[in-house]
Amino acid sequence: MSIQIPRGTQDILPGEIEKWQFIEKKAKEICNRFLYKEIRTPIFEHTELFQRSVGDTTDIVQKEMYTFEDRGGRSLTLRPEGTAAVVRSYAENKMYGQAAQPVKLYYFGPMFRYERPQAGRYRQFIQFGVEAIGSNDPSIDAEVISLAMELYKELGLKKLRLVINSLGDTSSRKAHRDALIHHFKPRIGEFCKDCRQRLETNPLRILDCKKDRDHQLMKSAPSILDYLNDESLQYFEAVKQHLSDMDIEYVVDPTLVRGLDYYNHTAFEIMSEADGFGAITTLCGGGRYNGLVQEVGGPDQPGIGFALSIERLLSALEAEGVELPQEHAVDCYIIALGEKAIDYAVPLLQKLRREGFSAEKDYMGRKMKAQFKAAERIGAKFALIIGEDELESGNAMVKNLTTGDQERVPFDHLPGYLRSEG
Repeated sequence: MSIQIPRGTQDILPGEIEKWQFIEKKAKEICNRFLYKEIRTPIFEHTELFQRSVGDTTDIVQKEMYTFEDRGGRSLTLRPEGTAAVVRSYAENKMYGQAAQPVKLYYFGPMFRYERPQAGRYRQFIQFGVEAIGSNDPSIDAEVISLAMELYKELGLKKLRLVINSLGDTSSRKAHRDALIHHFKPRIGEFCKDCRQRLETNPLRILDCKKDRDHQLMKSAPSILDYLNDESLQYFEAVKQHLSDMDIEYVVDPTLVRGLDYYNHTAFEIMSEADGFGAITTLCGGGRYNGLVQEVGGPDQPGIGFALSIERLLSALEAEGVELPQEHAVDCYIIALGEKAIDYAVPLLQKLRREGFSAEKDYMGRKMKAQFKAAERIGAKFALIIGEDELESGNAMVKNLTTGDQERVPFDHLPGYLRSEG
């Protein structure tokens, strides 16, 4: 019996991994421009972290987490999202005491959710996310949104739709919560089991239900925008103005609530409108989470961030027919003929690699023609041909595999030649 990969996971093989590496490199370049620094947190955390931050009433906590007990009887969970762990690290390591504020961070890493696998959605998936913690300035909200948009656009995506909303502050949310309960309660029996449970615990999440999205009461539900107090409304208007000033187009959607309990004020999603992308169009989601730092044991510090799935980003690139550039992987390939040349190729290969070149040679005892094919197959720029004549003369035959030109180059001059011609 052969052992196969677990359902909802994938192997990312050579030939495909280069796309992931290109995206990661581009994301890091953009983060450096925006002065966001990388952070790496554990793949598993204490379960309580996600219960307190993500929320007991969310689908993630109730249905999707991979939770287990370790040998000491402690409940641990594979991280289902990145924000909670970053905020925990921010509080635990007292980053709020750093001179540079706000603290601007980004991360890459695997996340885990037990849900039904489908196109672009896996049980282990890779997230890229950013968090800006410590500022209540609405311009930082706009900056975080602009960073996500910049990444998508620089990768070549054009068919994007930015949707924003305000969830308001505590008092605004309470007023809206009461209105939602009053609206749904008389007919809550017509809704799914999850929505019936959410009515009293978190009625805002009823608006995010996929099963009852077409129910008549969903369309007539009270809008959060009608319950924003003056402070929340002013904040939202400032965020919108900053986006307009940066020429970033957006659509306001009062039904956008996001799926996590910690959001307040600004919430946003970036969606793909490419034909054939699929029914689930969301590429990226995020928002403000004032109060979350305090919830996990730190001081009362505001924050905002987003997370996106690399898998869904790749699907969107494919839907729009965007080909990511492929960098030359190999500078040169050594083709050795005869026992002495084969032995000589070993230290020569090491020397070239120490000089900073990507280099390869034959390990399969192939004939000369097959070695040339192997060099072309891996995309080598040059072939270095070594035989008895080359060893006697002290010159390698160097062939440019793109132009077909070739010339003899002294072995000692090879690094300089490859550097100047490459």
